[in-house]
Amino acid sequence: MSLRRDVKFLGNILGEILLHHGGPELLDTVENIRVTTKKLRKEYDVETYKELKETINNLHEPLRQQVIRAFSVYFHLINAAEQNHRIRRRREYQLQDDNIAQPGSIESAIISLKDKQVDEQTIQKVLDELSLELIITAHPTEATKHSVLEIQKQIASILLQLEQSRLTKKERKELEENLINEVTILWQTDELRHRKPTVMDEVRNGLYYFDQTFFDVLPEVHQELEEQLKENFSCKNWKVPNFLHFGSWIGGDRDGNPNVTPEITWKTLHKQRDLAIKKYKEIIVQLMKRFSHSRNRVAVSEELIESVTAEEEKYLDKDKRWAIEAEVYRRKFAVMLNRLDHTGESEIGYATAEELLGDLKLIEASVNAHQPIEREWKALSKLIRQVQLFGFHLASLDIRNHSGEHESAITEILKKVHITEDYASLTEEEKVKILESVLNDPRPLLLLNEDYSKETQEMLNVFQMIKDAHDEFGRKSITVYLVSMTQSASDLLEVLVLAKEAGIYRLHADGTVETHLNVAPLLETVDDLIAGPKIMETLFRMDCYRDHLSKHEDRQEIMLGYSDGSKDGGTLTANWRLYRAQQEIHDVAKKFNLGLKFFHGRGGSLGRGGGPLNRSILSQPPETLGDGVKITEQGEVLSSRYLLEDIAYRSLEQATSTLFESTIDNTRGVGGGNSVEEEDWRTIMEDISAVSLKKYQSLVFGDKDFLTYFQQATPLNELGALNIGSRPMSRKNRNRFEDLRAIPWVFAWTQSRQLLPAWYAAGTGLNSFASQSSDNLQKLQDMYQKWPFFRSTIDNLQMALMKADITTAKEYAALVEDEQMADRIFGNIVEEYVTTREVLLKITGNSELLDNTPNLQESVHRRNPYVDPLNLLQVNLIKELREQENPDDGLLIEALLTISGIAAGLRNTG
Repeated sequence: MSLRRDVKFLGNILGEILLHHGGPELLDTVENIRVTTKKLRKEYDVETYKELKETINNLHEPLRQQVIRAFSVYFHLINAAEQNHRIRRRREYQLQDDNIAQPGSIESAIISLKDKQVDEQTIQKVLDELSLELIITAHPTEATKHSVLEIQKQIASILLQLEQSRLTKKERKELEENLINEVTILWQTDELRHRKPTVMDEVRNGLYYFDQTFFDVLPEVHQELEEQLKENFSCKNWKVPNFLHFGSWIGGDRDGNPNVTPEITWKTLHKQRDLAIKKYKEIIVQLMKRFSHSRNRVAVSEELIESVTAEEEKYLDKDKRWAIEAEVYRRKFAVMLNRLDHTGESEIGYATAEELLGDLKLIEASVNAHQPIEREWKALSKLIRQVQLFGFHLASLDIRNHSGEHESAITEILKKVHITEDYASLTEEEKVKILESVLNDPRPLLLLNEDYSKETQEMLNVFQMIKDAHDEFGRKSITVYLVSMTQSASDLLEVLVLAKEAGIYRLHADGTVETHLNVAPLLETVDDLIAGPKIMETLFRMDCYRDHLSKHEDRQEIMLGYSDGSKDGGTLTANWRLYRAQQEIHDVAKKFNLGLKFFHGRGGSLGRGGGPLNRSILSQPPETLGDGVKITEQGEVLSSRYLLEDIAYRSLEQATSTLFESTIDNTRGVGGGNSVEEEDWRTIMEDISAVSLKKYQSLVFGDKDFLTYFQQATPLNELGALNIGSRPMSRKNRNRFEDLRAIPWVFAWTQSRQLLPAWYAAGTGLNSFASQSSDNLQKLQDMYQKWPFFRSTIDNLQMALMKADITTAKEYAALVEDEQMADRIFGNIVEEYVTTREVLLKITGNSELLDNTPNLQESVHRRNPYVDPLNLLQVNLIKELREQENPDDGLLIEALLTISGIAAGLRNTG
């Protein structure tokens, strides 16, 4: 198999490097551990396991660190090989003589629509409403340094080049030498960051993906959809709107991160504009080389000629003008380059991206007049699409803050102006009444020259910055303000009041409303998800809020948090409550004739809603897909999906084809179970969820020792020293479960191979129903076959159990100081693991977990033996560190190396 060949090839190169840098002792030690762990994975043996532990226990510096690094580097090589294999599989489909469309491709989706005889009018209608927005975030789950990711990218690229069949002997030798050099560089590169990244470091890392991938891939996905529609249907004038966008939280997410200030957000917006302009200039320079058309050979439009003549006089000094008068296109591009150089600096520059777009459309109209029929100039049309997609803002930046911060500011302001002494202590009804009154009064609320606390002034500065950003970068630069921990209608009204004071929300004297900022609730906990429909109905009934929505196409954005809900109620209950909340809020919005866009705050890990992008889309209630879908892309997801252009394209085309085809099926009333079945399924899930929630909370909240067990049986405390994010691990008190962030919560459980947030309590819930009768088990099997939500849930549980490992987890449980406590809680976890595994196999009909997805199963099997020694090394290092009053820096570095290595091995970790 090609993948095995690549992995073996890279493994042999690593072996040579280990021999060179550490001699026979290092190579023999690593090989001995590797052979033993693989043997144990095939057939567990107590004595062999003892021998492995003894070998690892006897390792000491400097050999121990080299062994850790050897296994960690191996995972980076596997990751590169698997990325290349994904590209290889895609190319194999494209090269087949019978031209079979790859499953999940845009071509496959369009052919499917043709086979189903979907009419062109229905397709265009769905196209016009299609919306998929992906938001990159700086959540600290990417443990791999950017320099290491770059080396992975180079290795994958060389492997791809080695696939070429017509390489000369010299060319192959050079590529193999380059590969050896890259693996050597990887070994000689520090895996760990030497300092905690700043917010601007995170901004630069995020912009890397726009620069290297998104800028080219997004227009190509749109182009492919348009071309496939033209090829498979009689209509040749399809209008494919800009349905696919990337946005960002990086530099705008203030929730719990004091480092994200208004000044930092402003700098972020400048960085984004600078990159957009840089990309346009690079493309235009290339177009200038190709657009050598002469007026002596083609009929250039008079409108373009007049435009160039006037603009050269206005915007270009004589020495900068294109020398050859007949080359009108090049003259126009020269003017455009000069204007881009001065954008945001002087009147010479473009005031808006629409002006740049107008110039490009002018060129396009002229070119089309002398181009062969139906042969559009794709490089030019691609640039037009890029400007439409990215503008000068590059990506809309969402601003997020905690609801408590707004309440504190409003409380102080209302006291200063003598409206109420203590707003925070009022009932919800009283709060809504006051806020509604303020919004219905066109007069400003703030007093001039009034002293406010530092916190309130900071909040006011945030909204003033948004107003300034709209003026400087355009309103698309910041379109949504997200309210974390939304628990009531007043949480959203408070934001509108603050927006009103900055002039972002205005009530004019004639009663009309002008508003340029959408406000979105973030429903996170199980209780908030249940309350969500009532919160939104309260808002939808208010005239001032409806007036606000009318300026945003009568569309409300709702963000759903997968992290805190799972932490609060367990993964099965959280996912079910999220599914039901969408349905219920959708029904409320429909009653008021309002549109919705659900924003799914998924993490990279299984415990935070992770999984393939297309499967995430399929798992949503089908009736909500036409509303538009927005999803966060967090942590290591960015590198695994978007580091390489081919993989980025594949991921985005899978998501596009899934959303497009599913929305059309839903529009036509096709797919899924019938209404009677679905009602039965919902009732079953309610019962399962209730049992699962009780089981989960009995451990997490009912066992007084649980938090102690978590802190001692995982590397939670050591994670804080791993410089992987600018945001603190806890909101306030790290010793309170409520204040612990979901990211380190999941990350720590994953490192210890217990993966509790990703599966715990699901088995009890499912088994409680399945064990009642054989008919009940049959119902669950039918749900797995017919219901995408249930199938996605079950498959994610399978993946979680595959990555969990009870034998390894027992080693972490031994770190708990109270042995009886450890035995009790770990025994509970093991019992639930066995229950969950058994019921999943019954539901899926598999003999082993993930039998239905062999590629995924093989990947986990390939990685597990190499993760095991890192886990055992980590346990030893944590034990040593915790025994020391003043932890040794060398020990800490080794422990952090194991954390980084395990993260690289398990992939979706945080």
